[in-house]
Amino acid sequence: MSDNQYIIRNYQPSDHRELAKFIARAEKLDPASRLTTVREVTQNPKHPTYSPEQDLFLAEMGGDIIGYMNVWPERAIERAILDCWIHPQHRRKGLATELLDYARQRAKESGAKVVHVNISRDNSLAIRVLEKLYFNCIRRYFEMRLNIDKVDRKEVDRAVADCRRLLPGEEASLTDIQNRSFAGTWGYNPNTVEEIVYKLNMNKRSPEDVVLACDGDKVVGFCWIENSIKKDAASGKLIGRILMIGTDPEYQGQGVGEKTLLASLSLLKKKKHRFAELAVDSENKAAIALYQSIGFKARTISLWYEKAVD
Repeated sequence: MSDNQYIIRNYQPSDHRELAKFIARAEKLDPASRLTTVREVTQNPKHPTYSPEQDLFLAEMGGDIIGYMNVWPERAIERAILDCWIHPQHRRKGLATELLDYARQRAKESGAKVVHVNISRDNSLAIRVLEKLYFNCIRRYFEMRLNIDKVDRKEVDRAVADCRRLLPGEEASLTDIQNRSFAGTWGYNPNTVEEIVYKLNMNKRSPEDVVLACDGDKVVGFCWIENSIKKDAASGKLIGRILMIGTDPEYQGQGVGEKTLLASLSLLKKKKHRFAELAVDSENKAAIALYQSIGFKARTISLWYEKAVD
């Protein structure tokens, strides 16, 4: 070890409360950090394909958590997504390298051939660390935002009239349309029905937060939102998020995506959100054009870094 006071070990259920406290402190110290995945672990650890006891590593000193490394396996596409955060007082001491060694071994055990890390382009420290560890930047995503109040109300009303919410028992239909919509898309890991059920019941999400477009009884498009307590710094108004939006390949180019997106913006507004955010692959020109036509504007860029497991 780089410092014999550090201990790296697997997460245990008894760590739940202390880890939640650590995450809360981390978000205050580093508001720009992305702690979404590990926060989900503390809220609902029973994901059907993820085991926090195997996939989450804690770094301790003197009995206190000072950092973590989370390994999220996506076996269908043979990759694992890494999420790491270390307390500022313990950075630049080799701890990130040690945690990465644990993560690479775990990723290899899960069948991953590559590991990926997603960070903000503004996180210069993380970029330096990743490049020092021979990660390569392979993808850029635009982080976009929209003031919902500025969207044409008549267009929104028409979209709402043509869409409906997901109903109980339709989890298989949502799984099917999602997998068909994103088949072959970079970074998409096909979902099982069990995974969709898990995600629908996570904190800040529910089945009613999925908007569907249908052709008769056939689901041909969807848009999935996430409620949020995040607030705009200038106005103090809530910022909701568009998690996913997809269209059946046979119905692309027919306005289905725009319809479900507008209906979802109406839903966010009803839930007291003034703004909506989303992330889109910089190479997805069609999606970017759709979002810009409605009024979304790019605010920053997130980067995806890759490293081979072996």
